[in-house]
Order: sequence, then structure tokens, then C-alpha cells
Amino acid sequence: MRLPLPQFANTNRHKNYIAEVIETATTEFLAQCLEPEELDFPMMPAFGTWVKSEDEQSGNQIYGVVYYATTLPIDSVHRARALGMSLAQLREQQPQIFAMLKTEFRAAIVGFKSQEELNGSTAENGRIYQYLPPRPPQIHQAVYLCEPEEIVRFSEKLDFLRTLLQLFNAPVDALVAATIREIYQLRKADRNWLVQAGRNMSVLLRDDYDRLKIILGQIHP
Repeated sequence: MRLPLPQFANTNRHKNYIAEVIETATTEFLAQCLEPEELDFPMMPAFGTWVKSEDEQSGNQIYGVVYYATTLPIDSVHRARALGMSLAQLREQQPQIFAMLKTEFRAAIVGFKSQEELNGSTAENGRIYQYLPPRPPQIHQAVYLCEPEEIVRFSEKLDFLRTLLQLFNAPVDALVAATIREIYQLRKADRNWLVQAGRNMSVLLRDDYDRLKIILGQIHP
């Protein structure tokens, strides 16, 4: 049984600091969301959300895309049961419920940013690589939501789409469509970028037209 993460009162927590790595692997990591400061369920990141963590040994910033999220009891033996109450009633009559549940999510690693200086650039503007890093983030590393500017910069190239298409045990087609939709919105409806993404997908799936059609059909510009 996984024990809950120890939570400490910290009013200085960064607004994008949402979770902590509890399992890690070469291609993905599992993170447990931090408890909110108010009496509520932890924030569950949406399908296709961009997150980042760090490989402390190398200083690489690891980028991932959320493809699975769940809220379940901390006690893996007993399942949650229906109580017939609203959230307001739960807060008033059963406040302990919130401490008995945990929210976790899995993020597929799509690339990383090297913290070494490149042509005089600072660590903040390190070079981005759209392939798997030498190491994933370590256990207990913080996980942050990516800023829109980071996602826009990362998506200047589209090699990460191939990485997403090669995922196993994930709703890959829906994830690729959700990722393209979000980036398109963050790029303020950049039609040229969307066309480039579509062409890239047509090359990657040139032998599977039906699958390509399904993915493109889920993108609503």
C-alpha cells in the first residue's frame, strides 16, 4: 500500500507546483498531486496537460504530457463508496474524506531541456531536445505545470509527435489530438503551425490513413 505524501503547510508554494514523482521510468513517470491548501480534492491535471520535472544529477528539465489521471483511496484494500452528499456537505459532515483520497497521474516523457550553456545562453534558455533524456526525473522530484511560453517554444519542432505515437498502454490517438489542440490554442490559432503539424502527422501515418483521419478529426481549429 502506498502511503500518502507528507504534506507540510507552505504558503510560499509556487502556483505551478502541483505534484511529486513517486515512480519513475525511462519513458514516463507517475506523480502524486499535492494536497490543496483548502479543504478540497487535489487538482487533477487535464488529459494532455504539459508538465515538467528535473533530473537533479544532470540538471536536465524533463518535459512530459499527462495521459492518465485517477483519484482513489490511499488505502488500496478498501474502495470509496457513494455517500449521496454534495461537496459542501462532505466538507461540513465528512471532512476526513479529503485526507483519505489521493490523485495521481502518469506523464509520457517527450523531451528535455539541457541546462548547459549554449552559445552564451543561460540555463533558462538551454537547448531543447525532442527525444528521451538520458535519465528520467528522480523519485520525490517536484512536478510543475509548464508555462504557455515553454510549450510554445518546445513545439517549434514537431519531432515529439513521433514519441507520442509510439506510446504503449495509452489512448495515443486521443492524446496526440489533445496535444495538438492545446498547442494550437496557445499559439493563438497559428494556422501555419497547424498545417505543419498536419503534414507531419501525414508523414508519420502515411501507411495508416484511417488512423490519421481519426486523429485529424479530433482537432477542431
